[in-house]
Amino acid sequence: MHGLNHQQRDAVLHAQGPLLVLAGAGSGKTRVIVEKIAHLVQGGHVPAKRIAAITFTNKAAKEMRERVARRLKGDAGEGLTVCTFHALGLRIAQTEHAKLGLRRGFSVFDADDSLAQLRDLMPGAKPDAVQAAQSLVSRAKNAGLSPEEAAANALGVREREAAALYARYQQRLHAFNAVDFDDLIRLPVQLLETDAEANAAWRERIGYLLVDECQDTNDAQYRLLKALAGERGDFTCVGDDDQSIYAWRGANPENLSQLARDYPALKIVKLEQNYRCSNRVLRAANALIARNPHEHPKTLWSAQADGERIRVWECRDGAHEAEKVAAELQFTAQKHGAPWSDFCVLFRGNHQSRALEKALQLLRIPYHLSGGTAFLDRGEVKDALAWLRLLANPEDDAAFLRALQSPKREVGATTLAKLGELAREAHLPLARAAESVGLLKQLPTRSANAIAGFTDLIRGLRGDASRLPPSELVRALVARSGMLEALRAHSSSESLFALRRGNLEELADWFANARGAGIAELAAQLGLLSHADRDNAGNQVRLMSLHAAKGLEFRYVFIVGLEDGTLPHEASIDEGRLEEERRLLYVGITRAKERLWLSHAREATRWGSKQRHVPSRFLDELPAAEIQRDGDDPVADAARKAERAAAGFADIRALLDG
Repeated sequence: MHGLNHQQRDAVLHAQGPLLVLAGAGSGKTRVIVEKIAHLVQGGHVPAKRIAAITFTNKAAKEMRERVARRLKGDAGEGLTVCTFHALGLRIAQTEHAKLGLRRGFSVFDADDSLAQLRDLMPGAKPDAVQAAQSLVSRAKNAGLSPEEAAANALGVREREAAALYARYQQRLHAFNAVDFDDLIRLPVQLLETDAEANAAWRERIGYLLVDECQDTNDAQYRLLKALAGERGDFTCVGDDDQSIYAWRGANPENLSQLARDYPALKIVKLEQNYRCSNRVLRAANALIARNPHEHPKTLWSAQADGERIRVWECRDGAHEAEKVAAELQFTAQKHGAPWSDFCVLFRGNHQSRALEKALQLLRIPYHLSGGTAFLDRGEVKDALAWLRLLANPEDDAAFLRALQSPKREVGATTLAKLGELAREAHLPLARAAESVGLLKQLPTRSANAIAGFTDLIRGLRGDASRLPPSELVRALVARSGMLEALRAHSSSESLFALRRGNLEELADWFANARGAGIAELAAQLGLLSHADRDNAGNQVRLMSLHAAKGLEFRYVFIVGLEDGTLPHEASIDEGRLEEERRLLYVGITRAKERLWLSHAREATRWGSKQRHVPSRFLDELPAAEIQRDGDDPVADAARKAERAAAGFADIRALLDG
């Protein structure tokens, strides 16, 4: 425990009973979790195979596994579980599939698959209505509600209709032997809360539970934690109510307070020493977040230097703001010899990146925009995964429909609708119906022949699946399905084709590196990965939303768009919900290790007319002593302009000399 402060050591040594670690931004919480695992194992408290550490992203889980592996030498950490909530839920569901009414090799539907099923259940509904219904169903599942419970709790016509849709949707999933992402938490909770035998078995498997980012748990995830921890409560929950920024997707920061009510013996340890930020940044962050109500107030402090004051810019409009950010970024990088990866520009909404991208491009500054098309959202990757899902589960109708049309065959929408009707009448999944000669005779000859050829191909690949390793099976289906030829035909250039083919090769490589599981389990696990888990920007300036920045840190941080209506968001102002918006800015401020710039624009052009902006009310909540606005110090401003002008002339001379 060399180098741990007193509070960190206190958290590590508490080996029995419930513990809540309130870990402020940059307070070393990951190290505490790693050292806690090492202490439990090396101190003989709990063997590694009975410890589960739960994170919210695969990227965080991977980092934690690597750090624990460096900390526990040899085979001391063998059997340790470090994974996300959904991965743990998948593991429970795969083990207990029979008790959950599922057959082995069940499919996991992603958001697109779920949306397609709901669209089919809501004929004639507009896309916005289908998406709204998907959100209501997801909200019910995240609250841990079954269709029957959702119906009983429904308030008003809209919620009753959503509950009825939820019931039909679950019947559809059951028929397909499938679950969606939300079910990966809800179903294990349902099992562990109602089946004493299963509950005892899983408590025996998991003797100690560690949960990171506990403030981001939704109600179902919290119930899963309780079901696994039992009354004794051998767990460590690590969280920060000041960084709870995901209420819009079901997170409930009140779960931190609920822990004390559910576990009266709960010990609370506060980590308030920050190892990331300058003291000036921390004082500003503390003053801002102090405006929110707190059950467990914290005051972050740092042994770092004060650092420079936080710059606050008022800009003419969004374009001027972007130009100022780009110019300051370039000057700072040259002055300090800093790599581009030391810089990050944060904003409230992704649409704000456009002006920034243009300004950075003009100065030839390399940048990476987080939130672009995710690897797993690329069409060719989703096509290949659909084939794999169908090979693993012939009753996966969503996979059948996508695979049959990837690449396109002579099977139109009318024929597919007819096949679906015949399948329902025969009580068969689409893949089984497509193998029935009697049913195919009722379809147009050309389409029937195309479907028969497809089923022959699936049958052959399913035979290959029993003898080929998963990575080679991926390559075989890509080649034999006609997918590569279709990609070449529909790629506008050879370089685009090479890129898309490379995505399929990366998919095969992932399966090569994932050992010890069948194709169905691997496809399900891959479906749990998110874009953030594969986000590798290299030496580029990072452009990202404030929501995406949590957990990251940068030497230099710019936060743009600090206007009322943007941050805080207009809807939050109208509804009087400022606490989460304040927490969002707090998260952004505490990403900065050394320097921080905040900017706002006086006006914007919308629908062809100029609109005046009001500076964010949050700017007035920052201590005046910690910030420097334009014009506050004319002498310093003049010196700063002269320094930048000199640097600009030097760049011009270097360009001419070159």
